[in-house]
Amino acid sequence: MGSVRVELGDRGYDVVVGRGLLGGVGERVRETVGGSRAFVVVDDGLPGGLIERAVGSLEGAGYTVHAERVHAEEREKSLGIFERLLGAIAGTRHERTDPVIALGGGIAGDVAGYVAASYRRGAPFVQCPTTLLAMVDASVGGKTGVNLTTGTGLKKNLVGAFWQPRVVVADLEALDSLSDRTLRSGVAECIKHGLIADGVGGGEGGLFGWMESNAEKIIARDAGVLAELVERNVRVKASVVAGDEREEAGSAVGGRALLNLGHTFAHAIEPIGALTPDGDPAKAPLQHGEAVALGLVAACGAGVQMGRMSERDAQQLRGLVERVGLATRVGGLPSDEDLIEVMRHDKKVVRGVFRLVVPVGLGKSGVVDEPGDDVVRAGWAAIRA
Repeated sequence: MGSVRVELGDRGYDVVVGRGLLGGVGERVRETVGGSRAFVVVDDGLPGGLIERAVGSLEGAGYTVHAERVHAEEREKSLGIFERLLGAIAGTRHERTDPVIALGGGIAGDVAGYVAASYRRGAPFVQCPTTLLAMVDASVGGKTGVNLTTGTGLKKNLVGAFWQPRVVVADLEALDSLSDRTLRSGVAECIKHGLIADGVGGGEGGLFGWMESNAEKIIARDAGVLAELVERNVRVKASVVAGDEREEAGSAVGGRALLNLGHTFAHAIEPIGALTPDGDPAKAPLQHGEAVALGLVAACGAGVQMGRMSERDAQQLRGLVERVGLATRVGGLPSDEDLIEVMRHDKKVVRGVFRLVVPVGLGKSGVVDEPGDDVVRAGWAAIRA
């Protein structure tokens, strides 16, 4: 078992990584949070055994447990589900000292965290991520929220709050139940961390090269390599969050905005329901990590256009993405003009300034204000099938 500390003063917390941790989550929550009731938001795609293990542990630690299921799809991550969960937790007479616990992937964690941040103006929150993507990214850092559908389409995470968990419990046994596609989706976020790790502290310089050396072992689910993968990525994320918790650093510094590498492109295509990673319509829509992988390739294309990244480095990134089984091109994209319009409505726009994170080699990235449409078009060209 390993542990990574997220240093946020009196709101700091541990991310505990290991196998079999859900069987002892009740005592860990008891020691960290206390309370008498536990409101658990459960990803309905989880195997029953994982749910029973966690709930049984909570009950064994003396909690009265109420579980509510959510469906892990972006279009379901809505104000409607938020309101339903608020009604359910109010019906349990949940008090401000009682924990809200997320058991599942990033969607379950985002929604549960927003409920915790909002109910009675804030209840203690515990993250139990069960996907690779949630373990290395979504569960760490305190971003919570839901999507909002507007007149111009679905806007990801437009409504929410910063609400840090009290503890994150990452049970690596949960990864055994993931489909290959879902595991690969999480690897995309790890590659993103590799592209910023050399410049953000945390002692994880060289993460990109380590992933290149271990790509096949990661996909083969080598237990030791997966444990190291999760811990190293959490250290990168924890270092960034500790330095810029609420994403307030300017573009010259980068700060937490660097974690958006690839995401401005990804968020423009993720809501397009017909897109598929390999042309098979049965696999539509893209999973979040699949969109991020494409976004990383696009960001590298933008970096090459700006002269900030060599073509050789961009091809090396594309090669790693392909080695882990993720698509580097996609068919059926809208026009550049339509995509750029969507990007300019991204929530990362600050005071009307469109910001794009661009790689500088294979380990450092930077934030560029108003990169120019020619740069963004080069990014889209890099991933068009």
